[in-house]
Amino acid sequence: MSASPPRPAGPDGPPSAAPARLWRWLDRHRPPGAGAVTDAWRSPVRGPWLTSVLGAVLLATLPLVIVTGLLDWIAYGPRLGQAFPREVGWLHPPVFDWPTRPAWLFRVTQGLHVTLGIVLVPVVLGKLWSVVPKLFDWPPARSVAQVLERLSLLLLVGGILFQTATGLLNIQYAYLFGFDFYTAHWYGAWVFTAALVTHVAIKLPRLVTALRGPGLGRTPVERTRPEPPDPDGLVARLPGPATLSRRGVLALVGGGSLLLAALTLGQSVDALRRTALLLPRGRRFADGPNGFPVNRSVAAAGVTGEQTGPAWRLTVRGGERTVTLDRGRLLALAQHTAALPIACVEGWSTAQTWTGVRLRDLAALVGTPRPTVARVRSLERAGLFREAILHGDQVTDADALLALRVNGVDLSPDHGYPARIIVPALPGVHCTKWVEEIAFDG
Repeated sequence: MSASPPRPAGPDGPPSAAPARLWRWLDRHRPPGAGAVTDAWRSPVRGPWLTSVLGAVLLATLPLVIVTGLLDWIAYGPRLGQAFPREVGWLHPPVFDWPTRPAWLFRVTQGLHVTLGIVLVPVVLGKLWSVVPKLFDWPPARSVAQVLERLSLLLLVGGILFQTATGLLNIQYAYLFGFDFYTAHWYGAWVFTAALVTHVAIKLPRLVTALRGPGLGRTPVERTRPEPPDPDGLVARLPGPATLSRRGVLALVGGGSLLLAALTLGQSVDALRRTALLLPRGRRFADGPNGFPVNRSVAAAGVTGEQTGPAWRLTVRGGERTVTLDRGRLLALAQHTAALPIACVEGWSTAQTWTGVRLRDLAALVGTPRPTVARVRSLERAGLFREAILHGDQVTDADALLALRVNGVDLSPDHGYPARIIVPALPGVHCTKWVEEIAFDG
């Protein structure tokens, strides 16, 4: 049996680097079968070029996922105490009152965050496949610097797998993990971001060097050969014959991303609604004006027909003045119609035409023409978002409504009958349904 080729020394020098005795001891005491496991990964397409191409795609797109996720947290209103998690300590970023214009702002930020997260799954898996032999290296590190690098890599890989898995489960409303999604996703994002910045700082020079080298993406499978041995040990030590070219790997990854995009975009584009096969709330479930998606149904909310029937009343408060209105009196007030989107954290959104009473008119009705906030309460009693707070600009926007009708007909019970909140660019969870009370603070 021929001896295995010598292992590359790695980016931080030979195993004798300080502390020399520890690295030599680890190198001598190899786990049974460690070499066989490493040598089992024989694909000749693995190497710095393929890893760098996939890494460059992630480097160009993951910051957008991170930024849109942060913007979505701000959209929930941390200044009003209703972003989740509420207490984030020194991780609290600069915040601002979420604007109402453009009206599609939250629809775009949340849609990008979720859609990109789904579309990048094949790229993430491809990148992990390209470096998976490194997980079985022995010794796992050959210097103190490489220990720190490996630790950052562990946080990077663990972070992106955790964020992706919990995000996909949240989209499917499958809370199998037993902990609060918002809190876990928030802190997981910071761990992943710190690991990503560290990894990029370490590996960016090598990524640039690999991409500037000879282009390997045009080589057909019959002429696909391994790259020369590299300092990171990405190239297989005992490469086998090629069964797929590098461009074939990229086509497979890209095709998977395009397929996921085709099955996902319909969640945010009304014309493609029926193609959103991966989203449980992404498609239409009924015909007619109220046939657009519903996140939380009236049955799930526990709101009864007795509560929303003829006895229903809306209580409007402002300062020391209180007005009680039934649905007939609300319909008798000046009505305003606006075409506005509604977007939910799970990624789906839709644009509909809403009709109702402007919130600023209700505020004026109780003597609060310039409210600083509005506190909205739902008939729902157990939901996490049964109450919402709107800041002053959201209340006074010309299209901010207590909606009574949609697309020319009364709201259905699932869409919030007898009245619901609709505000431009407001996250869907704060567009409170089955409204019972609105209190304006001047």
